[in-house]
Amino acid sequence: MNWYVVYTKSKWEKKVAERLNEIGITTYCPLVTKLSQWSDRKKKIQVPLFNSYIFVQVEEKDRNVIFEIPGAVRYLFWLGKPAIVKENEIQIIQDWLNVPDAFEVKVEKWQKGDKIVLESGPFLAQSAIVQEVKHSHYVLVLESLGCILKVEKKII
Repeated sequence: MNWYVVYTKSKWEKKVAERLNEIGITTYCPLVTKLSQWSDRKKKIQVPLFNSYIFVQVEEKDRNVIFEIPGAVRYLFWLGKPAIVKENEIQIIQDWLNVPDAFEVKVEKWQKGDKIVLESGPFLAQSAIVQEVKHSHYVLVLESLGCILKVEKKII
């Protein structure tokens, strides 16, 4: 079965995912913990990593079932077809969110243009190219994921 991206009403991500799970559809709504402050208190809350998006795993023929749930708006399309997310991409998001808050990064003396493989952290075993070397940080390009990573230098 394929993973698809479903666009939801704003702030409905968790509700839509919960209701889809209740009717037997596998969903994934990646959540992160955020410290929220009100006038009288602070509280840690779980918020979606992607605003207004959840992932659903459903057969092609059953794709319209999600619209039976209030809050599900439409599928995300790519090149005129519903966007399909690969299983390993879902796994990368899950692995990244399951990494402990503190992890050690051993930094060698990298130079601009060096090709490296990350040895720890949420992007373990991902290859990267050093794009920029600054006094306080490095900027790495993770081509396989299509993103740029800023790694802070920690002076001990």
